[in-house]
Order: sequence, then C-alpha cells, then structure tokens
Amino acid sequence: MHASPALTLIVYCLAIAGFSLVGGLLPNWVKMTHTRTQLVMSLVSGLMLGVAFYHLLPHSIAMSGGAAAVDSAVWWLMVGLITMLLLLRMFHFHQHDFSSEEHQHHEHQHGHGHEHAAHKLSWVGIALGLALHTLIDGVALGAVMLGESTADSGAVMAGFGVFLAILLHKPLDAMSITTIMEAGGWNRGARMLTNVIFALMCPLGALLFFFGVDLVPSARDMVVAAALAFSAGAFICIALSDLLPEVHFHSHDRGKLTLAFLLGIVIAYGIGAVEPAAIHHG
Repeated sequence: MHASPALTLIVYCLAIAGFSLVGGLLPNWVKMTHTRTQLVMSLVSGLMLGVAFYHLLPHSIAMSGGAAAVDSAVWWLMVGLITMLLLLRMFHFHQHDFSSEEHQHHEHQHGHGHEHAAHKLSWVGIALGLALHTLIDGVALGAVMLGESTADSGAVMAGFGVFLAILLHKPLDAMSITTIMEAGGWNRGARMLTNVIFALMCPLGALLFFFGVDLVPSARDMVVAAALAFSAGAFICIALSDLLPEVHFHSHDRGKLTLAFLLGIVIAYGIGAVEPAAIHHG
C-alpha cells in the first residue's frame, strides 16, 4: 500500500492536532496521578531517544552523503540539543506532573512557590516555550517526510517513528498549558482557544517546512539533512529533561518506569526495522 508523502504528512498532522486537543481536555476527564504520568513520560522518553538515534540521525547522514556526512550530522545534532536546552532554561516549560501528591511535595519544599505558579499570566512563558518546542517537532516531522520521499519509499510507514513520538508527547504538553491556565483562574473559553492554537502549531511547523524547503531547491537535501540532525538533538534533550529529574529525585516504581522506558526504545527500533531499507541508505 502506497501513499504520497504529502498526503501521509497531512494525515499525521490531523492526528497530532486531535491528540493535542484531547490532551488539553484530559484533566477534565481523568486524574493523572504522579506514577501514571511518569509511566507515560518514561515510555515517550524512550521512544523519543530511539527515534533520535535510529531514525533522525541515520536519515540525516544518509541524505548528506560524502565523507563529511557524520561530522555535519553531529554538529547539527549538538546545535539542536543546545537550542532546546536554552529554550528550557529560558521558559521553564517542560513541567508535566500535575498530581495532587506532587503539589503537596513541592509545597513542603518551596513554601510560597505555588502562590506565584497560579498567577494569572504564569502560563504565558510555558505556552510560548512549548509553542517553539512544538514548531521544532513539526520541522522534525516535515524533514523526515522529505527525507523519506527523497528515498522514494512512498510507504505508509514513512516517518511513523517520528510521528508516534510527537503524537504521544503532545497531550502532555497541552495538559501543561491548560492545567496552569485553570490554576490561574482562566475560564473554559480562554483555555479552549489556547488549546486549539497550540494544537495547530506542530502541523504548522511540519507543513511550512515540507512545502517551504523547495524555495531553496539547490540546497534542499543539505537543509533537510541539517533539520533531521537538529531535530535529533532536540528530541534527545526533551527526552532526557523528562527522564533525569525522575531518576534523580524519586525512587518509587523504578522497575515499572525502567521497563516503560525500555519499551519505548524497543518500539522505536521495531518501527525502524519495518521501514524501507532505502530510507537509511540515501
């Protein structure tokens, strides 16, 4: 079964937007305990790391070609990692735990911290940081679809690993924004509008990159290869920003969380195993 990369990308974008919207509404329907949230985060972190190393980085090297392909990919990977780290430092947006027990834990350690966290505009920095992060996710998806279309795969599995990592991660990001807006006293209409705008950011980044890269046809392959490696670095940074705080500061459910993390890596590797071989060999 074959589908054009553009059509596949549009289907992926619709699914990501839908999952993101659901994530923003999830706190109204489901209570996300600390352990439940960490299990999801561990699975998605493993998946993102696997996608970075088994999909994005090999795609970048294959597209670059030549003796300097590996050096170029590693440089762009480092740029992506540092860029995402600076965004995290600036906007402090990657907070995914909203359980009541975690709130109580922070109250003991930070005293008046939550008084500021619920400030009317405290969500703006988080929303801005997540919007930039989500645009980068979109670029990753657009780039991998371009890379695989160049490999002439035409397969329905094209870009599926990157798509799945973004699909499972977006609900957590959307939940971050709407939960903090609710704590700040924003009404349902404002939360819904913000949720819709955020849901459209990843598709926007993906479609702009996918169709916009042809504005520089002479450097098309070089731009796509750089974007793939850059996205790999961003994925690595995001995955580790979710994993490391849990590893350092909590000792509960270590077995379950480790298994979830390893399962994510196995899924990423398994998806790579069923992709067309041409994708990884230029």
